[in-house]
Amino acid sequence: MVAKNTKQTSSKVASTASKILQDSRTSKASKSVAGSALSQAKPKKK
Repeated sequence: MVAKNTKQTSSKVASTASKILQDSRTSKASKSVAGSALSQAKPKKK
């Protein structure tokens, strides 16, 4: 049996990650980490 990863990025971290991705001065490595954090975030409710 494979264990499912149920950990998710908090909304505060996801918000910061979004800002990092939008900042043109941010390094490629930082954007990679931010993208990873966002991919683990809970979907925003509509």
